[in-house]
Amino acid sequence: MKILLLEDEVMLNESICEYLESDGHLIETFFDGIDAFKAIKTTAYDLLLLDINVPGIDGIQFLEQIHALKIHVPAIYISALVDIEDISRAYNLGCYDYLKKPFHLKELSLRIDRIKLEKEAPRVHLRLSKNYSYDQEHSLLLFNNEPQVLTKKQSQIIDLLARNRGMVVDFEQFRIYVWDEQIIDNATIRAEINRLKKFLQEDVFINVRGMGYMIDKP
Repeated sequence: MKILLLEDEVMLNESICEYLESDGHLIETFFDGIDAFKAIKTTAYDLLLLDINVPGIDGIQFLEQIHALKIHVPAIYISALVDIEDISRAYNLGCYDYLKKPFHLKELSLRIDRIKLEKEAPRVHLRLSKNYSYDQEHSLLLFNNEPQVLTKKQSQIIDLLARNRGMVVDFEQFRIYVWDEQIIDNATIRAEINRLKKFLQEDVFINVRGMGYMIDKP
C-alpha cells in the first residue's frame, strides 16, 4: 500500500517507516501538516497515518481540509492525546481507527493489513444506488466497485439498512444493532446518519418521516 505518514517525532517517524517498508509498503513521510496537505492534492494514497498534534495543520484539520476537496482516503490516527473531544472529532470525520501512543508496531501493521484485505475483497455485491453496492459477505460498501472505508458505526448503519432493503428501519433497531442497546435519543442517531449521508456521493437511503430510514429496492 502507498501510505502517507504525518508524524513529527523523528525517531517514531523513522521506526514506523522502517517497519512498514519491511512489510512491503511504500511510505511517504511528512513532519508537518502543510507539506502533507500539498502532497495529497497531487498524489494518490491508499492510507493515511496521522498524528494529531503536529505543526502547521494538525491531523484533524488535515482530514477536514482534504474532505472539503472530496478526497477520501482511509485514515488511522496515532496520537498521545486522549482528549475524548479530539477522538470524537476524528471518528466523526470518518477515521478508520485510533492508536494511542505508545503502541506496538506489529499492532499498527495488523490494522493496516485489515484495511488492505477490505480493499482487495471480492466484488460480489448488492446494488444500492447507481454507483453504490454492498458486499454482504464482507460487510463492505463499494462505490464503482471500490471499497469505501467507514467508521465502525457507519459500517453498521449501512449493514443494517442493506440487509433490510425495501423495509423501514426504525430508531429502536438502530439502538439495538449499532449502539448495543445504549440509552441514546433519536437526535443522536439522526446526527450520525446525517454525517454518513454527507460522506456519501449519492443518495443511498431515505428518511421516512416519523418512522426511520430505508434503502429502496432498485
